[in-house]
This record gives sequence, C-alpha cells and structure tokens, in this order.
Amino acid sequence: MSGETETEMRKCTILSSMIDNRYRAEIPEIVDLVASSCSDRNCFDHLDAAVIPSREAMIEIIDLLRDVLFPGYFGDQTVDRSVLPYHIGNEITILFEKLSKQISNSIIHDCDRYEENCTECLEQGQEETIIFLKKIPEIRSLLASDIIAAYEGDPAAKSHDEIIFSYPGIFAMTVYRSAHELHKQGISIIPRIMTEHAHSVVGIDIHPGARIGKGFFIDHGTGVVIGETCEIGDNVRVYQGVTLGSLSFPKDETGQIIRGQKRHPTIEDDVIIYSNATILGGDTTIGARSVIGGNVWLTKSVPPDTKVIIAEPDLIFKEKH
Repeated sequence: MSGETETEMRKCTILSSMIDNRYRAEIPEIVDLVASSCSDRNCFDHLDAAVIPSREAMIEIIDLLRDVLFPGYFGDQTVDRSVLPYHIGNEITILFEKLSKQISNSIIHDCDRYEENCTECLEQGQEETIIFLKKIPEIRSLLASDIIAAYEGDPAAKSHDEIIFSYPGIFAMTVYRSAHELHKQGISIIPRIMTEHAHSVVGIDIHPGARIGKGFFIDHGTGVVIGETCEIGDNVRVYQGVTLGSLSFPKDETGQIIRGQKRHPTIEDDVIIYSNATILGGDTTIGARSVIGGNVWLTKSVPPDTKVIIAEPDLIFKEKH
C-alpha cells in the first residue's frame, strides 16, 4: 500500500470519527427530552411501581403448557409411557415455578395500582397456580373434543396428529382454553397476553372471557374474531374471517364506555358460520343447528334450524379479448 493511500485512509478515519462524535454529542439532549416526557400525563410509563407480568415468560409458559396438554407431541425427546409420570411431574414442577411467579407479579401489580396493601401476594400466586394446574385434565378433554371436531369436519385432515401439529385453530384454542381458566380465576393481564400472542401467531383473535363449549372447530382461521362476552355452545364450526362482535358501545353520563355488559352474540349448539360472516350485538342469538352463509351481516336473532344467506349477486360475464 502506498504512502499516499495510507494518508487518505487516515483522513477518512479521522473524518468518520469527527462525524460520529458530532452526532453522538446530541444524544444527552435526546435523553433529557425522552425522560422529561415521562412527566406528561398523556404518555404512559411504569415507574416506581411493582414488576408486571412478562410477555416473554408467558410465551415460554405457553410452550410448556402445550407439552403438558399434549404429552409427546412437542419437545425434542420421545416420551415412553413407562416414564410418563416422571416426564409430566418435571414439566408440571417447572410450570408451577414459572407460572406462579407471573401470577404473583400480576397480583402485586394490581395491589400496587389500586394502593392496596398486599402481604400475601406470593402465596396467593402459588395458590392460584395450583387451582389452574388442577384444571389441566378438563382442558385436555375439551381440546380433545376440538381435535375430533376438526377431524370430522375437515375432509382434508389426514390424522389427529396433523391437526395437533399444524392447525392454527387448535393452537388458538389451546391457548384460549388455558387463558380462559385463568380469566375465570380473576387473574389480570396474563390471560390477555396469552390470547394476543396466539392472535399474533395465527391471526385468530379470541378474548379469554368468551365462553366456548366443547367440539369447537375453526376451519382455516385467519381473521376470526370472538369478543369478550360471546357465548358459544357445543359442536359449533366457524370459517375464516368470521366476526362475533359488538355494536356501538353504551356510555355513561360522563361519556365513558360502560364495561361488563353483554355486548357480543350468543351462538347455540351445532351452528355453522361460513367465511366472512359478521354477527353483532349482545341481544343477537343464533338458534341451534342454524347455518349462516358467507358474507352475511346479522344484528338480529335467528330461530333454530334456520339458514341465512345473502341474495345471489348479479354477475357480469364478458368475453376476454
């Protein structure tokens, strides 16, 4: 390398360093601006407060739960029936330790936010975790009915294994049925973290507060929305793009949304709802064994054994030139 080239390289290095330092000198001012914005009531932060549940930890817990709910299907080791109690015991113990910590954090967070004096949050977190873990056999039974419904309702399904491994609706229902039990126990934040994770993974949005019976099958799944106060009976099948939502929200005299009222529809047993149908309103009931066609928009109740379809559109066929 010639001396002239080395000189040019040194000049470039010095110039680059000067430019870097010039911009870095502005960082302290930016830090002050961001820190001062934390005093703005219109911005959100979580300062001088108890630790909150971790989204990353809950995703790890979901993976553990799937292994417990479907032993031998997930993970990198085969599970022999002879060692099943040991395998499940190990998984349940890890699950207890991780989940109880997150539930305790949720309880501590609520106590801190509402200025309550919680002296037993850690113990309560462990107690709530044990209550949840005892529900695992019931959750497994419900999920088994969902898998059977998927197999019986989808001629493309080759096996139950294929459904467990690959169907987005089963992943969403696995997370939902677990989150729903925690929701019923009054655990805050965590159930919603769980179902929103499933939403981000498979595009199926089920609120943990919704009540869904056995044998529920979501075919394809993308874009399905099921609201918080929705009630769904047994052996219901829905297709992609279905919305079970609410109409406009009622407000109190101060203009605030009234929470806790039934806002979403009731779907009775053995109903089929085809793709992109929208059913809205807390007073809307779809009667048992009814069929709701694709793209239907419903805001009123339908009696049992009813088929609802939209009028056939006028199609125009033109010769392609």
